[in-house]
Formats: sequence, structure tokens, C-alpha cells
Amino acid sequence: MTAADDAIFPDYVPTAGNAVGDAARRWGDHDFVVTNQERLTYAELDLRSRHLACRLVEVGVSKGDKIAVLFPNGPAWAVSWAAVVRLGAVAVPVSTFYTESELGRFLNHADVRFVLGVSSFLHHDYAERLASIAPELGVKRRTQLLLPSMPQLRGVLFWDESPVSWATGGYGADLDDEPSAELAEQVAAMEGDVTPADPMMLLYTSGSTAEPKGVLHGHGAMTRHAVNLAAMSGWRDTYRLWTSMPFFWIGGFHNTLFRALVAGAMLVTQPVFDPTVALETLEREQVTHVLTWPAAAQALADQPRFGSTDLSSLLGGSLFERIPAELRPPEIGLVCNSLGMTETCGLHSFYTAKQEREGVPIEYRGAYGRAVPGFEVQIVDPVKGHPLPDGDEGEIIVRGYALMLGMQKVERSDTFDADGWYHTSDHGFLRDGWLFFTGRRSEMIKTGGSNVAPAEVEHCLRGCRGIMQAFVVGIPHPTSGQRVVALVVPWASERGAFGPIDPNEILVQLKDQLSSFKIPKQLFVISEDDVPWLPSQKPDRRALMALAVRLARAGELDLR
Repeated sequence: MTAADDAIFPDYVPTAGNAVGDAARRWGDHDFVVTNQERLTYAELDLRSRHLACRLVEVGVSKGDKIAVLFPNGPAWAVSWAAVVRLGAVAVPVSTFYTESELGRFLNHADVRFVLGVSSFLHHDYAERLASIAPELGVKRRTQLLLPSMPQLRGVLFWDESPVSWATGGYGADLDDEPSAELAEQVAAMEGDVTPADPMMLLYTSGSTAEPKGVLHGHGAMTRHAVNLAAMSGWRDTYRLWTSMPFFWIGGFHNTLFRALVAGAMLVTQPVFDPTVALETLEREQVTHVLTWPAAAQALADQPRFGSTDLSSLLGGSLFERIPAELRPPEIGLVCNSLGMTETCGLHSFYTAKQEREGVPIEYRGAYGRAVPGFEVQIVDPVKGHPLPDGDEGEIIVRGYALMLGMQKVERSDTFDADGWYHTSDHGFLRDGWLFFTGRRSEMIKTGGSNVAPAEVEHCLRGCRGIMQAFVVGIPHPTSGQRVVALVVPWASERGAFGPIDPNEILVQLKDQLSSFKIPKQLFVISEDDVPWLPSQKPDRRALMALAVRLARAGELDLR
């Protein structure tokens, strides 16, 4: 399925530098990134990123160099990203959650030439971790780094003063000061040399079961996709968006920050998510849209002052119950989902602003939207690879204008098939052009010779009375291979030992929607605090399975 002719692309040459410049010309005095401590306008983003780019050129940053950007959410992240990519260097966002070993693997796998960022954040001392990763740093004195343990790294540039002799600091200071005319001219020439075909970012996935992969995206794809999604969602320069999603992942960067930039919207965020502070911020900044994960939205709703917080400015987003009735879909089950991944520059299936407001037609309940204009989506047999007819479940494959350039250190032939399709390992089916997601191949449960997609069962369980969250896993079974079990979290107002959840009532509802082999054989009621989350706010499937095994030994609610 495809609708390429309906895509909306920018009227300027699609590079990130041009996007920043266009935004500064159109909305210069508007706030772009706002935290409780700082505000950054569009004009300041343009000016400060150009001045920082001059400093990067002075230390030898060139086109194609991979520059690690290590910051929590805030203006410094946005300015540093813009400075790197407008030079034609490749920005490589760093997770602030990385442990010492994870940081070392990341820097080497990404072939990072310079690290630009903070020396510490919360309890994370990045200077100390770098010194542990590369013991040779102990004898370095601010010269070009030559390290056998990190062979591509040539320098570490800290935003504030450097606490160590082997790094330079002060890169965030005095960015409003004019650089020399020579440096300014050089940066302008380098920016003019950037093309839509050039690589712009190397982003690492936040997968729940596998090692993170490095995904390379180009200027043209990322810029066009941001403009296209902003147009589809109807974002405007009057919108005030709030997010807790980290900028170093595709959802926080492309789906929020970059999309906000090309729309002229204000993006309100926090370096660290705190639901109490977030509610105060939503009220003070008169936020119009809350864009966050379900767990964070629930944390906001669970706050004692949630009901008394003035959220009358809300027009859409995750806090469904506080959006004006006339802007909500007719029922929560008709809210349209979307599907995406780092490899597709975020969303490859989506919905229009009208569909978000009105909900999907009832016959497409549970759909994940339609293909983003400019993308093609097919369903194929996961073994034989041939296309499947409408309604048949198989593997989702995609191709289109915003598909990645490739993966770091992976050959193209191992990334795309001969026709340029990317095989996502997601499973689903198409119905009249609407995409339905049923789960990841790696998460499929094999029971009695049949495949069960957890996402399909979880969707049905969330529609049952009293259930807020549902997680379906397979635990080992001596005869059937795996036993399908469900972990459910009841709604806050209905919690108790087992609350009002009636397994017989659930069984009746599920029998009308699922084949018998898909219905969970056991149901465990857990609290929100029991749910294991990864730093990416995705459920930890391995930990959920271990939890289900432990609970199976203690007792369960049998569904049959």
C-alpha cells in the first residue's frame, strides 16, 4: 500500500541546516525548547549553533565525522545537534543511561571522532567512565587523542569547564559572542556544501531484546519526513508541546523535536521526568499537547493534584481524559495508533489530524493507521517471502523516502532485500489499506504448534472491564512448548486483591475475539510498580517472562 503522491515536502533544499535557518526566519522570536531553567528561541538556536560550529571547526571537525552528542533534554542538546549537522558532520546521540561498558561499546561501534557533551549528569560521571574505558587517558594532556582502546576518538569537548586534563571545556560558554570573520566564512561554506544525500545522524535503537543497532539516516530523508508528519498531524506554530521522551532516541528527536522545529511549535521538556514538576509545568506553560509514553501519562494521572491542575489549554495528546470532549474520538477504542521504528526514521504508518479527532471507522478498531505518504508497506510470508493477500498475517516489510541509508558496520545486502525492501520482523496484516500490528517475530509465542502474537491478545485484554495494562508472554510448558499467560494491571480506582476483575467474564469476552489457542491459560493481577520497564519505557519482555514464571509457582487465576 502506498500514497506517495500525497506526501508534503519542504520548499527549500531539505537539509537540517536549511530547516534551522528557515525556522529562524519565520519564527525567530518564538520559543523553541523550554525547560524549567532555560528557554531557547528559534533565532537563538540558529545563532548559537552557528557559533558553536565555528568552535568545532577550530578543533578539526569535518564533513562526515561522527560526533557523539551527550546531553539530557534541553537547549544544549538542540544547539549541539544543529551545530554538528549544519557542518555536514554526523550527529550520534548518546543515551544518558549508558553504563561504562555500554558507553565503551557504543563509542567504538559508532567510530566516534569527538564527544561533545556534559561531563556528568545526575549520578553519571561520564569523565570517570571514559577514563575507565580508556586507561591511556590518564597520561594525556589536551592534545589530539590517540588511544588503542578507542582508535577513532580524537577529542572530548565538554560543555562546561573540564574536570580532567585530557578534555577541553567551555564549549557552551559565550555562544552569543561573534566568532572571527574567517571562521564564520568557513562554516557558511561548509554548510553550503551539505546535500540531501549526505548522512546526518547515526541513531542507536532501544530494542527490548537485542543489542542496539546503529541506523544511519540522511539529511533529505529526515527533513522531508519531519515536514510530512507535521503536515499530516496538523501541527502549528501556536502549539505548545510537552514531552518526557529523551531526544537521543528516534521518538524524542524526530517525532517531537525535529517535527516541532519545522512546524514552529514550542517544545517543553524536562532533563529528568518528575510527574509533580511536570504537572506544574503543563499548567504554567499552557501546554496544548502531551506527547509521552503510556507509563509517563499514567504517572501524571496518578498525581494527587492531577484533578485540580488547570489543563484547559490541552487540545490533544496522551492525557485523553483531560482533552475537551469535542476534540476526542467517540470512544477510546477507536483512537488510531501508529507504527514505526528507528530504521524508518520513526513512523511509517500514521493517521491524519482528522482521524485522530474522529477516530478510525469502527470496522478498523485496533488499526495502526495507513502507510505514511511516500512509504510502501507489504505483508509477506516470513519464510518464503512472497506477498500475502488482504487479511492474511505475515511479516511487515517497508520501503520509501525515509528509510535508512543503512546500518553501521552491516553490508547493504544484509540490510535490504534485492528490491530495496526492509524486513522489519514485525508481524501484522492489511485490511483495506489499514495496517494491523500483531507483534514482533522474536516475541511470538509457540504453543501447541501454533503462533500467538502477544500484541493481538494484549489489545483484546485492554478492552476488558477493569484492565488498564496487559502484557502477554509465553512460559515453558512440558507438552505444548509454551503456555500463554497474561499479566494485567487494573485501573487505579478498582484495585484490590484481585479488584473487580472476573476471569470468567474475561474468558467470555476473549472467546468472541480470539481463537481458543490464543486465549491465556493463566491470568496474574499485578500492580504498576511490578511492571519492569527498560530505560526506553518499553516493557522488558525478558523480565516479564521471568515474573510470570515466578507467579506461576505461587498461584494464578485460571481462565480455563
